[in-house]
Amino acid sequence: MRDPRDIIIRPLITEKSLRLAREGKYSFEVAKDANKQEIKSAVERLFRVRVEKVHTINVKGKTRTMFWGKRTTGRTKDWKKAIVTVKEGKIDIFEGL
Repeated sequence: MRDPRDIIIRPLITEKSLRLAREGKYSFEVAKDANKQEIKSAVERLFRVRVEKVHTINVKGKTRTMFWGKRTTGRTKDWKKAIVTVKEGKIDIFEGL
């Protein structure tokens, strides 16, 4: 079994995620190869809560244009997002900040 810190990379702190947190839904950036069962067990082990549902989204990276003496284009990385619905308990996402 993988370490939960290898599966959960970081919490996502945005206006939308803070609004969803009031409803018991928390957003995380997770490892691209993690599945829903691994994400559920990692959140339960890290935060000691009961997870009801896990939704995952593969986020495509965007193309960016940069000007460093000359015009170059690049891409941001592709990543995976998980929205976890908590059945009981609460996650303090500002604990480690």
